[in-house]
Amino acid sequence: MPQLQLPIFPADVSPINKQIAVSCESGKVVYVYGLLPVFQHEREDLASFRLFSSQMIANGSVRHSEITRTYGVPLATMKRYVKLYRQKGAPGFLAPRRRRSAVVLTPED
Repeated sequence: MPQLQLPIFPADVSPINKQIAVSCESGKVVYVYGLLPVFQHEREDLASFRLFSSQMIANGSVRHSEITRTYGVPLATMKRYVKLYRQKGAPGFLAPRRRRSAVVLTPED
C-alpha cells in the first residue's frame, strides 16, 4: 500500500519536485529522494547526468519541465535524451561517440 511521504529535504539541496532534490557539494552532484541519496556523479560527467535525468523522466519520477527548469537545459534536448534512453538504454549514453573519418581521394588506375 502506498504511503504518503512529506517533502522533507536536507537544508542544502535544490528541489526538482516534491519527491526528488539535487545537491552539489565538493564536485559531486547527489540526487536525494526524501532524506536518502539515490544517485551521484561528478559535476563534469555529462553522460551520467543525461542518463539519470532521462531515466527519471522515463520512469515518471519527474517531468521534462522540472528538469529544464532546474538545470536550464532546453526542452528539445531533454526530449532527445529521453528518446535515446528509450531506444538504446544506458549503453546509448555510455558508448563512445562514433566519428567519421575524412574522405580520402585516391587516383584512379
